[in-house]
Amino acid sequence: MKQLFPIRHVMGYLTSLILSALALTALLDIPFASKMAILAVTAIIQASLQLFVFMHISEMASTKKELYLNIAYALFVGLVTLFGSMFIFVWGWYS
Repeated sequence: MKQLFPIRHVMGYLTSLILSALALTALLDIPFASKMAILAVTAIIQASLQLFVFMHISEMASTKKELYLNIAYALFVGLVTLFGSMFIFVWGWYS
């Protein structure tokens, strides 16, 4: 019966909730640099938690290269979308 209960997933979910609540401390009246540090640290920890606990990135050794390649591609697409949007809307490079 112990093998049927997904304790790892439950602990990952609870940890995600705690990290989300910790990120809400950025709403407090603290300096901007501290807010960004809190958000960056909690975001990195939560992203890695999601990858390893819920997406099982460490379980399949045979497809590890493809998984990391897909993550790199997703990061590339996200950054191109972010900076492309900033290029167009914030910096005013549209006609």
